[in-house]
Amino acid sequence: MGMFATGVTLVTSGTDLPHGMTANAFTSVSLEPALVLVCVKRTAVLHATVLAQGTFAVSILGADQEGLARYFASSSRPRDEREFETVDHWAGRHTGAPIISGSLAWVECKLAAVYDGGDHSIFLGSVLGTGRGDGRDALLFHGGRFVEVAGRG
Repeated sequence: MGMFATGVTLVTSGTDLPHGMTANAFTSVSLEPALVLVCVKRTAVLHATVLAQGTFAVSILGADQEGLARYFASSSRPRDEREFETVDHWAGRHTGAPIISGSLAWVECKLAAVYDGGDHSIFLGSVLGTGRGDGRDALLFHGGRFVEVAGRG
């Protein structure tokens, strides 16, 4: 599966004590109604937060945000109020979940359904709002490593 190139996102949830994680298992499901899905490992701290809050946000990362992707993929990052201490972000208008500054785009969602996905849950989100950044190159994950979009015209 590592040979399938994917975009890289940061999924966040929570207002008072937000949590985040790097995810590449994200996709648009429907345009009408607007629905997206993200897969989250059941043991991830974010999993419980999404279920408790009933909302989440997804920030689509640009090529210059690999450091953020690595930070939120690391099991050694803080899981308390310090998790977002050094991350430039703002609270989403619809969910209060952190939106990452400088993202290519972002989506805020209300949890519409949860499906079993083995050791993951498939969170289906009803889109509450979206935004778009400056449109620079995307960060991709392919072959077990981060790569940039090449040859964009």
